[in-house]
Amino acid sequence: MTLKSPKAIWDYMKEEYAGDDRIRSMQVLNLRREFELQRMQESETIKEYSNKLLGIANKIKLLGSDFADLRIVEKILVTMPERYEASIASLAEVLHALQAQE
Repeated sequence: MTLKSPKAIWDYMKEEYAGDDRIRSMQVLNLRREFELQRMQESETIKEYSNKLLGIANKIKLLGSDFADLRIVEKILVTMPERYEASIASLAEVLHALQAQE
């Protein structure tokens, strides 16, 4: 701890723990891969699954990369087990009705 000022300590820690751009980009790439490989398990609840996806998305955002919330919603809807198909169809009907009313 030869650093004296808080700014110098902060800069050192930021560099040490955040890494350079190349490391961050590799971390983002790995997190995006992890996100894409996620599938909802039969024993998993919607809350658990969405929390897992949100956690990965938040890590990506913390590394300074963009990640659209729409992508999370799409992922949840596409990877849900068949037992939720009726709910998804109902949601689509509600959205169509609201759009028609606009």
